[in-house]
Amino acid sequence: MELREFFNRDLVQLDLTGESKDDILKELIALLGLDEKSQAILFKMMKRRENLGSTGIGRGIAIPHCRSLVVNRLRVAFGRKVGGVDFKAIDSQPVHFFFLIVAPPLEVSNQYLPVLGKIAQFAKEPAVIARLGDLTSADEFLQLLEEHST
Repeated sequence: MELREFFNRDLVQLDLTGESKDDILKELIALLGLDEKSQAILFKMMKRRENLGSTGIGRGIAIPHCRSLVVNRLRVAFGRKVGGVDFKAIDSQPVHFFFLIVAPPLEVSNQYLPVLGKIAQFAKEPAVIARLGDLTSADEFLQLLEEHST
């Protein structure tokens, strides 16, 4: 399984505009192309997950994730906020890079946790973090995923 399989250009936003955790979550959810009602449900689920503890893993990275019936297969998205936003990360630093993961409650392929683990591993590489800040296009992000596939 390669991370690149789960992403395409439409799931990458390098210029997030939100100024709060809620704004960023809404922007990331919108990338999935769900209807308005599904987006609202997913936002509530993400908020519930964040209330359990921030998905900001430090070093400018957050991996908001949950399971929800609004999707019928694993869905992911990537967003970047150049100036960063307070996401209540474990290191108390602003978060610049967001990897959203949503999976149905029951998933035959059982990819949710492996994908979460691969994204965490990918995002913790110092060379990757440096390059995420320099990206100028979604294609460059996809190329980075290919280069660092595990």
